[in-house]
Amino acid sequence: MGEAIRGLLLPFLGTSLGAAGVLLVRAERVRRLEGFLSDAAAGIMAAASVFSLLLPAMEETERSGGVVWLPAALGFLLGAGLLAAWDRISCRIEHAGRVSHSTRLLVFSVCLHNIPEGMAVGAAYAGLLSGSTAVTAMGALSLSVGIALQNLPEGAIVSLPLHAAGVGRGRALLLGVLSGVSEPIAGAVTILLARFAVPALPWLLAFAAGAMAYVTGFELLPDTFGKRPVAGTLFVFGGFALMTGMDLLLG
Repeated sequence: MGEAIRGLLLPFLGTSLGAAGVLLVRAERVRRLEGFLSDAAAGIMAAASVFSLLLPAMEETERSGGVVWLPAALGFLLGAGLLAAWDRISCRIEHAGRVSHSTRLLVFSVCLHNIPEGMAVGAAYAGLLSGSTAVTAMGALSLSVGIALQNLPEGAIVSLPLHAAGVGRGRALLLGVLSGVSEPIAGAVTILLARFAVPALPWLLAFAAGAMAYVTGFELLPDTFGKRPVAGTLFVFGGFALMTGMDLLLG
């Protein structure tokens, strides 16, 4: 259980460290760095969604005697579909002028964005705690580290614009840290759900994989290929190779 707690807290630590950039680094430098961190995180998260979530979901289904492809395919599509639906709804609300770009909205939006990532880590550690041979300790840890890296720029995205808008450094830091609280909470809830409903574990793993794949494909990769196609692509491939190597060699 202690290993699971550490794994759940790592992404939150990544958000907090990113938010601390408001105390240490100028906004311009953080923006230059956050792009390449996001590129590497995209590769890490793409590999993690396959090796740490989707494949274990299929192996767990096979071990329980179910239809191997069913939870993996439907859970994956459900995870991606729900995030796509949320993005569409939030965009319509914003374009209709019913939402202002307030401090609370910014923090709330990042909190919602962090929920599926917390579920992904929680699902991986739920599989580990259940004794599933499909999920390894190193695979779950690699997923947690990858999301923590991806959260570094997210914490800065909250704290730096707030400070630029006139919010004090201390309050901007606090709000940036709070934006990551939803992640360990979502992970802990996922672990509890899986422990009380073990047959649902493959579905939770696949759902988390779909949510992560959507975040990677819709939010991270477009910036890579649109703004820094050569260097960004190398960082994406590097992140994917790093995650794949960690899973194969240490998993």
